[in-house]
Amino acid sequence: MKKINIAIDGHSSCGKSTIAKQLAKYFSYLYIDTGAMYRAVCLYCLQTKIILDGVIDKKRLLSELNQIEVSFQYNSDKNVSETYLNGMNVEQEIRGLWVSENVSKISKIKAVREKMVSIQKAIGQHRGVVMDGRDIGTVVFPDAELKLFITASLKERAHRRHAELQDVSLEDIIKNLEDRDLDDSTRTENPLKQAKDAIIIDNTKLSIDEQFKRILNYCEQAMK
Repeated sequence: MKKINIAIDGHSSCGKSTIAKQLAKYFSYLYIDTGAMYRAVCLYCLQTKIILDGVIDKKRLLSELNQIEVSFQYNSDKNVSETYLNGMNVEQEIRGLWVSENVSKISKIKAVREKMVSIQKAIGQHRGVVMDGRDIGTVVFPDAELKLFITASLKERAHRRHAELQDVSLEDIIKNLEDRDLDDSTRTENPLKQAKDAIIIDNTKLSIDEQFKRILNYCEQAMK
């Protein structure tokens, strides 16, 4: 079977990274979580007070953008790629609500997106990559051999997120997801859109295993 690129797009907390990791492991492909890249930039901005009280100092962010290095390192013990910010493992820090509440603002900024997209495109040049995010099938890999658009109901996504962040109220998570959906879909720079040739997977009522088996068939067809 030929090597392909698999582009996975969709809303927040709909399980994009779960299926992406499964496929990467199954096919021995490289997995890249593009959302983690923007989260890492957001974390840098929060730590350095470029974001203060929800407001971004864009002038300062642009002046320091070249100082922000985002990379991935494979953790053989956990069998996953983990996110590094300027050489430090930030895989846990970037998943908190503090980052979730601000990351959409960062991902709207043109210069940030241009830097991240250039890195992502370079990674995919030799195929054999599974990448998930908001604009993979439309901007990063418009020529991907397989494009998937993952979705689920807001209620189901909120319950999944709540299971991960049990110290945060379900109401706060629902509000956060609603805000992120709006931000992701209406931003000027590369908004969340379904590619015309993407296959829609609504996993509201699917188990992780059922989703994997369904998508595996699409992968094998694309690899012929």
